[in-house]
Amino acid sequence: MTTASPACASRFVQRWLDAAPERAAQLAALSSLSLGGADFRALLERELAQGLPLERAMRRVRNLLVSTIVARDLGGQADLDEVVTAMTAFADFAIQTHVFALTDELVASHGMPMGEESGRPQHLMVLAMGKQGGGELNVSSDIDLIFVYPEDGETAAGPGQRQLSNHEFFVRLGRRLNAALSEVIEDGFTFRVDMALRPNGKSGPLAASLGMVEEYLIVQGREWERYAWVKARAVTGAPDDIAALDAIVRPFVFRRYLDFGVIDAIRNMHAQIRAEVKRQERLHPERSHNVKLGRGGIREIEFLAQVFQLIRGGRDPALRERSTRKTLLLLAERELLPQETVERLLQAYTFLRNLEHRVQYLEDAQTHTLPANPDDRLAVAHMMGVKDEATLLDALDAQRSYVAQQFDAIFADKEKPDDKPDAPALADELDNMDALAARLAALGFDDARTAASRLAATLQGPRLSNLPDASRERLLALVDASLPLVATVVGEAGIGSHAATLGRLLDLFEAIARRSAYLSLLTEYPHTLERVIRMINASGWAATFLTQHPILLDELLDDRNAGAGDLGQLAALLDEHLSEAAGDTERQLDILREAHHAQLFRLLALDLAGELSVERLADHLSALADMIVGAVVRHAWRTVNGRHREEPRFAVIAYGKLGGKELGYVSDLDVIFLYDDEDQDAPPLYARLAQRFITWMTAHTAAGILFDVDIALRPDGASGMLVSSVAAFERYQNDAAWLWEHQALTRARFCAGEPAIGARFEAIREQVLRKDRSGQEAQLKEEVVRMRQRMRDANVNRSELFDLKHDAGGMIDIEFIVQYLVLRHAAAYPQLTANAGNIALLRVCGELGLIDAGLAGQVADAYRIMRKLQHSVRLQGQDKTRVEPGLVGAHPDSVRALWQACFGN
Repeated sequence: MTTASPACASRFVQRWLDAAPERAAQLAALSSLSLGGADFRALLERELAQGLPLERAMRRVRNLLVSTIVARDLGGQADLDEVVTAMTAFADFAIQTHVFALTDELVASHGMPMGEESGRPQHLMVLAMGKQGGGELNVSSDIDLIFVYPEDGETAAGPGQRQLSNHEFFVRLGRRLNAALSEVIEDGFTFRVDMALRPNGKSGPLAASLGMVEEYLIVQGREWERYAWVKARAVTGAPDDIAALDAIVRPFVFRRYLDFGVIDAIRNMHAQIRAEVKRQERLHPERSHNVKLGRGGIREIEFLAQVFQLIRGGRDPALRERSTRKTLLLLAERELLPQETVERLLQAYTFLRNLEHRVQYLEDAQTHTLPANPDDRLAVAHMMGVKDEATLLDALDAQRSYVAQQFDAIFADKEKPDDKPDAPALADELDNMDALAARLAALGFDDARTAASRLAATLQGPRLSNLPDASRERLLALVDASLPLVATVVGEAGIGSHAATLGRLLDLFEAIARRSAYLSLLTEYPHTLERVIRMINASGWAATFLTQHPILLDELLDDRNAGAGDLGQLAALLDEHLSEAAGDTERQLDILREAHHAQLFRLLALDLAGELSVERLADHLSALADMIVGAVVRHAWRTVNGRHREEPRFAVIAYGKLGGKELGYVSDLDVIFLYDDEDQDAPPLYARLAQRFITWMTAHTAAGILFDVDIALRPDGASGMLVSSVAAFERYQNDAAWLWEHQALTRARFCAGEPAIGARFEAIREQVLRKDRSGQEAQLKEEVVRMRQRMRDANVNRSELFDLKHDAGGMIDIEFIVQYLVLRHAAAYPQLTANAGNIALLRVCGELGLIDAGLAGQVADAYRIMRKLQHSVRLQGQDKTRVEPGLVGAHPDSVRALWQACFGN
């Protein structure tokens, strides 16, 4: 690899050395050290000790720093991170040093600015924008600044001082700061300063109060300014004032919903930038190869990173990172971009930034274009470690081509018409039912007239006809694009009807029509629209769920969510988000619901794709519920006032479907609460935690509901305490519990909370289930049969259909048989107390000879088939699980035969 010495590679460094030969020793000494923690204060003090004013001393430190960076970078001692980190740290230091000095000067003349409302001293907040804000400042870059002060008011002028308004004070301070940094004097400049990003740009005041900033962002803030403010970082200012500014800026930049509309805004901004670059290249052909703003350049990588920030940063605080490089790494971690893509983008970013620096090293000029002079291009090529200009351009083209390809994948305009002739405008057809029906029939709709009627009724209804023009046009385009997809999907699937699927899709469109972000999502990602149609065609329940929670459209964007995911990783991420929202219970409730719904939706997608058996799906759903229950216990406890310990000695015990790990999409949670804590305040504290748990689970928020919770199985039922000590629970189970409560215990397990309490519960459960009931067999049978009859009487089926749960030979009969067998025989066969599920326990009972093994297998098959049928019925959105008798065949006969064998008539 060819390298060049700074003296011959950089004319700026050569001139700096020639002006004072003793600088060579300074350069050599500093070049031997990493600049990551450079002591700028010591360097400045050395210059000041020579009697120089601050402005000259700062410039000399800057020139030494830049020369050292050039030497270390071209000598292979410094990487990109050291270069940009050192420049950013120095820019921060220079601003802070000058602000403090200039403030003291102004205060000496005019007094301290005081807040009109707070009465507190006021300090200037200098906001670093752009690359300085992101910690990635160029060696020869200007710095983009915004000046903000907290409150209006006046200076506390003393004798001989002239009072100023706070606004005038900070405008003067801003002007002096700009001059101190950017005026060209005998030692050059420290930084060029650009103030164009301030509110109202160059026509706006140099310094603005917090109130002015807030009003501007709310009333006038434009989409491109959201992009700029992502990187805003306060370099000076009081912590409370910086926090107040952040509270104003954050909701402007980061929307609480997924904001896919930003794609179009960035696309338009990028188009304007590219148009200007092309214009400059036409006027000055020698200025081609702009590595920052050109096709596939640095700016496109920044846009790629920041579009995800703007879309998702409102919901994921980690994505509010200011650094482009760190943001890209987060995108891989969050699986928003493939790891390989991120690595390639980071390689391209490093290459382009290094090339940009080497172009700037020549003359310490703020340029991003390869030089026109052939000798200079050759020098840049050598600085990049290649032999000639052609090799450099080949490497540059390869990097830019990859970046451009990735950029186009996200930002290519999906609404541009292709070469196909336009279909008849849908808006014009809505008033001509015959033409609309004929068009749908030509597409292959089986009931074109019904579908046309529904289409016209929805699109001409009050909810959609009054949309803003832009939203209505986008909606009509989406519907137009959807019609052939509906025809294709229904035809390929061989299930559902065109009219029904179109109706479900229109319900979804009605729900999202006033949320332009969702319309943008479906427009920007056409393949997502097809996935939506496939899903809602396959499941009416899925259609309803998606309509209620359209944020889940994001889960269909690409294949990154194609798997069930690592639940441990999801739990850690959920815990992180809940901790970040501590103190904001409403947000925590939404975070829980969003996390649960997203994972539920991923499982639903796998389920509809036929990749999960009913049993495997139930395992996943039960594990997901366990994760949510655990998170609620941990974080709800932190909101309990007066809590006496960091972690509660409290556990949630699951019964029923959750206890048996047979949870469905809409199952309730049957739970009880146990604690083991001798503290005198424990009972009321844990009762409060249990009440809070129920509220967090069942409350309806904007994000929906988590679970309905049933606590009827607690000791003494509705009249019992909400929480029980472990000792009280053990006494109750041994001395007072009804037999049906012991039946319920066969499907109970520790779910979440303190593991030691879970172990105690499991020991109690084992002890109770293994009681010797051989002398009470007749009584046991009688009570089980009586309880079963009560349930049957409460769920009479007068239809011709077979009720999968409640009819004789149905699922509840199977569950009662298994519960009876466990209670009757667990004393002799401890393996029956395993919480293994009904199918496995039937097999064990058959192997042990407790029931006929062949019949046990038939009943296990029956249970599996009925669960699958129940699941299919639920997916179609039906409440009652009743099916045509032919679908279950002879399976109920097998169940009735086993019932007869166990209980007689």
